[in-house]
Formats: sequence, C-alpha cells, structure tokens
Amino acid sequence: ELKQEFTRALTTDNPHTPKNIVRYSFKEQAYKVVDDMDQTAIHFTLNGNLVHKDSDEGRRQSIRSSTDTENGSVEVEKAPVEASAETSEEADIKDEEQEGDTEGEEKGEEEEEAEKEETGEVSDTAEEEEPPPPRAPEKKLANQFNFIERASITHQNPLRERGCQSDPAPFQNFSANVNQWDIYDAYVEEVQRIEKAKEKEKAKPQAVKKEEKRSGRRFSYVEPQHGDSISKISKVAKIAERMVNLNTFDDIAQDFKYFEDASDEFRGQQGTLLPLWKFQYDKTKKLAVTAICWNPKYKDLFAVGYGSYEFMKQGHGMLLLYTLKNPSFPEYVFSSESGVMCLDFNSEHPHLLAVGFYDGNVAIYNLKKATSQPSYKSSAKSGKHTEPVWQVKWQKDDMDNNSNFFSVSSDGRIVSWTLVKNELVHLDVIKLSAEGTEMQGPEGLQLQMLGCGTSFDFHKKIDYLFLVGTEEGKIYKCSKSYSSQFLDVFEAHHMAVDSVSWNPFHLKVFISCSSDWTVKIWDHTIKTPMFVYDLSCAVGDVAWSPYSSTVFAAVTIDGTAHVFDLNINKHEALCTQLVVTRKKNKTTHIQFNPVYPIVIVGDERGLITCLKLSPNLRKMPK
Repeated sequence: ELKQEFTRALTTDNPHTPKNIVRYSFKEQAYKVVDDMDQTAIHFTLNGNLVHKDSDEGRRQSIRSSTDTENGSVEVEKAPVEASAETSEEADIKDEEQEGDTEGEEKGEEEEEAEKEETGEVSDTAEEEEPPPPRAPEKKLANQFNFIERASITHQNPLRERGCQSDPAPFQNFSANVNQWDIYDAYVEEVQRIEKAKEKEKAKPQAVKKEEKRSGRRFSYVEPQHGDSISKISKVAKIAERMVNLNTFDDIAQDFKYFEDASDEFRGQQGTLLPLWKFQYDKTKKLAVTAICWNPKYKDLFAVGYGSYEFMKQGHGMLLLYTLKNPSFPEYVFSSESGVMCLDFNSEHPHLLAVGFYDGNVAIYNLKKATSQPSYKSSAKSGKHTEPVWQVKWQKDDMDNNSNFFSVSSDGRIVSWTLVKNELVHLDVIKLSAEGTEMQGPEGLQLQMLGCGTSFDFHKKIDYLFLVGTEEGKIYKCSKSYSSQFLDVFEAHHMAVDSVSWNPFHLKVFISCSSDWTVKIWDHTIKTPMFVYDLSCAVGDVAWSPYSSTVFAAVTIDGTAHVFDLNINKHEALCTQLVVTRKKNKTTHIQFNPVYPIVIVGDERGLITCLKLSPNLRKMPK
C-alpha cells in the first residue's frame, strides 16, 4: 500500500467553481453557457490603513504631522525643527530629481521660496545658508485646547450658552478647519465611556474574576466582532499546526498506520505493545491522570481528567481534550478549583461532557460554546455530593428528551442528574447501606452508616440494571426501580473495588478489579467468580476491548500493562509490558480506542502514553 503510486495533475482551476452557469445572449437570442469563469480563490483578505512612508501620501502626512506638533507645542526647540525640515526638503528634492530636470527644479524652488517669504514664513534653505539670528525670548502661545480661550478667540463659532470646562489633555494631529466644539464633545463622550466601562468591571462579582483567572482559556468581556481577522485564520492555523506535527512525528504516524510486528509469528501466543505518541501538558506535570474517555463520534479525540488521589495533596484540577492528529498541544483546556475525578461523553450529544470533582460537585461542559466555565454545575443547594464523585455515566434521554446522567460518590448516594432548561435537577436513586455498620448514637439511637461507592456501570441492554462497586470490596447489583433494596450482593474483593464493567458482547458477564491485586470475571447470575487473576500488585483499572468479547487489559501501580485473551489463554496474560519507566510513578487508567488497534494509558505524572497492539493481541474471534 505504501509503494503504490498515485498520479495527480495539479491545475490552476478552482475545483469549487460552478461549471453550469448560463447567461442570456441578446445577440443570439438564447441562453449560453459561460466558459470563462473566474478561477481565483481568495483565502484571506484584510483591508489595511498603512501608508508607505516613502510614498507621496506618506511624505505629506509626515510633513503635516510635524507642522501640527510645531504649532501645538508650547515651546519648540530649534534643532529638531531644522532636522525635520531638512529631511522633508531632502525627500522633496529626491522626488523632483527623479521626475524632471535640475534647472526646472531650481526655478520651482525659487518660486516656492518667494511665495513663503510673501506669506511671512521662513524658508528652510535660508536657514541653512544664513547664520541663525540671536535667540529672542519666545512668546508663550495660548493653550489651544483650553476651550474657554479658543471660543473667545474664534471668529467662526459663537459662544455657547452652557458653560464649558477646560481640559488640558493634549490633542494632536487635528486639522484646523475642524469645529473645536465637535472635538471637545467627542473627547467628553470618550471619557464618559471609559468611566462606565470601569464601573462595569468593578460591579462584576469577584468569584467570576477568580474563575476567569484560573481558567485555562482567557476571554474578554467585549463581544467578538465577526470581522475579526484572528477568528478568520484560526481554522487555517489549526490545520497548518496539524500538518507540521504530522511531519514532525511522521515515523510514529507510519507505525500507527502500517506497522505490524512480524516477530509475533515466532512468539507463539505472546504479543507486544508498540509505544506511539506521548501526550503531556506543562501545567499537568504535578497532577495525576484520574480519568480517560474517548469521544463516541470523533474517534481520534479523547478527554483526560487531572487531579490527585491523595487526600493530603488536593488542589486544582484540569480537563484536557487531545487528538491523535496533534500530540504536541491539547485541543481544549479547562481548569477547575477542585480535582477532576471522572468524566464521560454523551453518546447522543458528543459535545456534552459530564465531569465529577473531588469536592462532590458535578458539571457539564459544552464543547460548542467558547467559554472556560461549565454550562451546568451543581451546588450545595442543588444536592451536590458531600464526598468525592468517583464515576459519572450518561443515560438515554428521558421521556421529555432531557439529557440525564448518574453519579456515584463516597457519601453512599447514587444520584440521577437531569438537564432541565438552565439548571441541573437531582434525584437520589439509591443509598448504599453497609451491612453490620449500625452505630450506637446518643440516647440509644441506632445510626445507619452508608456504604462508600467507588465505581458503577450500567447494563448495555437492560436499561434499569446496574452494578455498584464499594470501598468495602462488595459489588451490588441494583435496579433503578428499587431504591430501598439491592437485587444481589457479591462478596467480590477484600479491598476497594476500583473498576467494574459489563462485557459489551456477553450480556451476563462483567469484570472487576481491586487494590487487593486481583482481577475477577463474573456471571451476574452466579455468586462466585468464573476467573480470578492475581497480578501481584494493586490494580488501578481494567477495560474490555471493543473488538472481542474475550480480550481485556489492566494496569497495575508498578507501571505495567497486562493484556489477556481468554480465547487463547485462560490462565495468564498474553502481554505483560512495562509502560512507565520512571521510578515512583504509577499507572492509573487504561482505555481501548473504539476503532483503531491502540490503547492509551495514564499515570500519576500527568503523562498519556499511546500504545499499538501487536497482531497476536487483537485476533478476532471466529
């Protein structure tokens, strides 16, 4: 495929030019096809107001500005005047030398000097030839911009009845024939407009300003103009940036598209992971990757959440969206006051992204809107969680076509959030009550302790059925219809359940992983696991593959990725490979791409690594 040649002929014709334009010919009394269409394609135009300083117009403007500043200043030094006059004269002489004979120029100059002497002006040539006269004390000019004085000495404009305030602000480069009152009124209106803008800035709430400062993008309060040249070329610049990156990482792109590890034939059943791109942003180097999710529509786009799993090291969080087409810089950057713990794309509306935070809030970002703040966000009034939100999942739109999603938190609540107009409406679906955790309260009261939810997943076909993993190691099978009791309880793990997920092909099977070093595969109709794999280290995440019901991958905190295929080997992994090389760095999450044979792995240093599966790891079932 790489060696195949494609011949393309480049022409100067615009491919978007219409070929079937007809016009009526009065000469031939019939409609005729227009053959000679304009083939020019204009990509960018911008009307400028710059004038070249060596042109005639540029010289006239420079002379005019120098005379205006000379008249408007209170005290003018002689040397700069002579210098500017000499330069203007030299420019005039050079022009005239190019155009005509030297004799005609001398006559023209003599005539100009005679005219200037008649009007009382002193010529520049005379200054050069004759020694300067003794410097007399110059008369102080009247302030031209004190409008009381100007009005009293102006013959054209009568005095206004209303009073005028004097203003010492210097105006320069205004023509003398402009009405002075118009200048003054325009100046006053400008000052009033600036003062109003300052008052509006002060009136804005401080919280909004802080959020704007901390946000990844910076936006001004001025409405963007449609004719703004930057917005016109932003799309072109993005395409150019992607082309440059494609050239820079050409060898990786070739491997991604065409490379197949031929050594798999000699390995038997074993496979390998080929490292491709690495995605890193400077501001996220001290944050851990807490969530990864691929976009359901754009298969090269994925979102990454950044925060911290350590209780004592909580700070700000970030949300980045990367594309495989540009590994050097994220497409979208959002910042938050609290760490991002989980996220999920809406499958029906791919521009909506649900996010859960460490402080218990949930939010929805709309990628179509050019704003750094979420379109919807929960609050204490709207029923936010009191503990970190560990997972969010979108559901199908309800009967009123309102988008809704679910969230699970350490506070034991599973909450349904619905987007109604401009607010998030919450509804508690179920509360996880931990068995045997009743405490003796004051005056003999029995206090029921709630279980801590850490992960959950909804069934792919049965809408009401979902699983919840808890901090105690139990997995609850629940229904949306029953809020007070569980359908079943699995004594799954000895430590917290980090991830639980239904198989996308086999409707009865689900998988779970835990910090107790194990990955277990279950049939939800049986209380005991079908497969148990001990990976000798705490398991951070596990994920089913989108192409086979028997392939799954897991990452452990020692920086290793494990890929299994139950169809080939039911007892051990086909690939166990170190993904993170730095010491004291842990891998946290792994996700399969829905289309391409790649996985992405996140770690505690904010690095995303893209890996390609070798042919042995992606064999399709019969």
